[in-house]
Amino acid sequence: MTGTLNKVMLIGHTGDDVKMHYFEGGGSIGRFPLATNEVYTNRNSGERVNNTEWHNVVVRNKAAEVCEKYLKKGDKVYIEGRLKTRKWTDDKGMDRYSTEIQCTDFTFLTPKGENAGGDTANQAAQSQTSQPQQKSDVQSSQNQQSYSSQPFGNDDDDDLPF
Repeated sequence: MTGTLNKVMLIGHTGDDVKMHYFEGGGSIGRFPLATNEVYTNRNSGERVNNTEWHNVVVRNKAAEVCEKYLKKGDKVYIEGRLKTRKWTDDKGMDRYSTEIQCTDFTFLTPKGENAGGDTANQAAQSQTSQPQQKSDVQSSQNQQSYSSQPFGNDDDDDLPF
């Protein structure tokens, strides 16, 4: 295979409301943390271990405005996008790095009118593994909303055959 692939797919719970930034010329960017969980049983002690991984999600323009309007802290969402690492300089002059998910598509998985807001993100993320929550997600699949944002940068002039 000669091509490369940078694709991320996540299902998790938002850790905060979407924080918006607006630019001259009408562009906008939205950022929010997303929690995903890994649950397993420790072989040595036999106790259940729950690890939460936090991801920084970035959404642009109209998709960011949709996320700001409908996503609240604790909501379950499917995110699709690509990894992007940014380099920046902090107040002390040190180079810092930040890895983000540049969101290209998303689907709201929390049913309309049912908001997990008020829960801590960790509690909301833990409910992802409970059996009743999984059943309600299947039943609410008709209420899901899916959106696609515009690609980042100008990818029209690449010479990939796919």
